[in-house]
Amino acid sequence: MLEVEMTNGKAFKGGESSKEARRNIFLFILLWAASLMLSRTSKPNQPKRDHLYEPSRRKNVAQLSKFPGTLFRTHKTAWRERAAARILHLEQQADRERCRAAKDRAEQCQRERTLEGITRQLEEAGSAISARRRLFAGAAALERTWANVRATDVMLLRLCSKEDLVGRSTDVLSQVERHLRPGDPLRVKVEAVAERMELKGPLPGDRNLLALALSASYDALDAEFSRVRSLSIILRIATVFVLLGAGGLAAWGWYCPDSLNMCFLPEGKNFAACPSGEVPLDPNNVPSDYAQNIDVLVSESAGLAGAALTVISSLPRIQGTSSPYMLPLSAALLKFPTGALTAFVGVLLIRGAFIPGLSDLDSSPQIVAWAVVFGTSQHLVTRFVDARARETLSDVGRPPTDPEPGDPKTLKT
Repeated sequence: MLEVEMTNGKAFKGGESSKEARRNIFLFILLWAASLMLSRTSKPNQPKRDHLYEPSRRKNVAQLSKFPGTLFRTHKTAWRERAAARILHLEQQADRERCRAAKDRAEQCQRERTLEGITRQLEEAGSAISARRRLFAGAAALERTWANVRATDVMLLRLCSKEDLVGRSTDVLSQVERHLRPGDPLRVKVEAVAERMELKGPLPGDRNLLALALSASYDALDAEFSRVRSLSIILRIATVFVLLGAGGLAAWGWYCPDSLNMCFLPEGKNFAACPSGEVPLDPNNVPSDYAQNIDVLVSESAGLAGAALTVISSLPRIQGTSSPYMLPLSAALLKFPTGALTAFVGVLLIRGAFIPGLSDLDSSPQIVAWAVVFGTSQHLVTRFVDARARETLSDVGRPPTDPEPGDPKTLKT
């Protein structure tokens, strides 16, 4: 009796100690998460700002403030490096314009206000490329950076001298020809103005026209990149959903293998052929009893291998792109879960005698081989996605064309 009480007492004390240990671990995790959040949000050395913008006192607006543990030159991404160089170049042009003064007092006031706006634009671009990187926030930082950089370029065009305006007219014309269709009225006027400026110099209204044309070309470029970004996001979302579907089927087959029976009973054999191996026959079992937990997972893994072969074979046809959204990579990633899904569906169709002549597979390697074949057949579905991705990428930076008179798009408009 004493031993039982002591045993129960030890068990009771052990249960209490385990509960206390779990409570301490939970409190430690909460304190650790709270300390991480406070360290991210609190910056004691950073002065508080009552408004969104303060004029910078740094020599270069592209440089980051000397906050503890944060350095501007540690961003390590290609587009941020290129944007940093572009910001410094525009800042040098703005410094040149500060050395020039207008004769008219009203014009000088406008120049000062424009230069203040340029400073603010470059501040916004610099803070975008030097901000702390977070997951799924790279596209927003990229758009914020280049929107401010392009706006600065347009404002500098309004401030430059007449000699610089004549030189920049060629650059504006090339931008307009790359992004505006030939029949666009703004493009037609810019072509005429650029040709006349080389011979006779600029007229009073030419500066505003070139600035409007440059802004319109940048808007068209942003629209082209927006199409690339939206298609890349759609493909990534589709990849996630297809991956969830394939993973859900694998989990279903793991916990309920008899409901997704992928085993075959070949004639004249004393075993059942399953994707994971052969199972000896038992006269007391029904066909669904031979299903194994990993049959669906094995079939989907073979489909992944087949999809990987198609991705490798398509690598020589993939071309580099100036788009920062990695659309070819998004299209390639979609092939892997699609291959797993098509492999499962293909083997299941054979199991259901849907395909004539393939009602029974004789061995496990034969089932896996057919799963690989069905995994490579996902290209029949994803090739339309690849074609759409190539078409979208080819539209970036390609000179647009005017629609033909009989085009349905023209009739709608």
